Amino acid sequence: MNNNDKLKTGTTTVGVICKDGLVMAADRRATAGNYIVDKTVTKVVKINDDIVLTMAGGVSDAQLLIKLIRAELQLRELKTNRKPTMKETANLLSSMVYNNVRSTGGITHFLIGGKDSNGFHMYDIYMDGSMMEIQDFVSSGSGSVITWGVLETSYNKDQTVEEGVKLVVSSINAAIKRDSASGGGITLYTITDKGVKKEIDKLVGVDL
Repeated sequence: MNNNDKLKTGTTTVGVICKDGLVMAADRRATAGNYIVDKTVTKVVKINDDIVLTMAGGVSDAQLLIKLIRAELQLRELKTNRKPTMKETANLLSSMVYNNVRSTGGITHFLIGGKDSNGFHMYDIYMDGSMMEIQDFVSSGSGSVITWGVLETSYNKDQTVEEGVKLVVSSINAAIKRDSASGGGITLYTITDKGVKKEIDKLVGVDL
């Protein structure tokens, strides 16, 4: 990890709730101010077989918190002999973000989604550690001001995951075309009853 990682702040992340699962995605560009530091960054990660997380903000802080949440979930499952619920997982991550920003000043913003015995759930974990459960769709990062327009116009609560993939790709493509801090391509995951699946991971624009 080099010192420039702390300057990577631009991004576009999107999460959409569908009737049969979740769609979560992000662009691939990392920036430091007006400088494009990396064109191949992965901002969407699989936490375990049921959970996906997108990240925005300081890369070094985000990567550390991802390692911590993975380890803590594994430890809690071993201790309790059950998988933590999505609400428990989101509360745990929000506590980590809260402690991180107050102890180090590191800024991170996560979307976390997955399935548990109660169904599919998605949470927005703000940079101050506050948490909100998402009922339809959400976007974060510098490109979100553009994606919101596409999502507001085209989202349908009865859409399938297949339709959700097309909507998310369209919203991120719109951000890539207008937000200088977003670009490089798209990484996209779906979460269904069949589990977590990486559907798209391309270093160029994606058109469906």
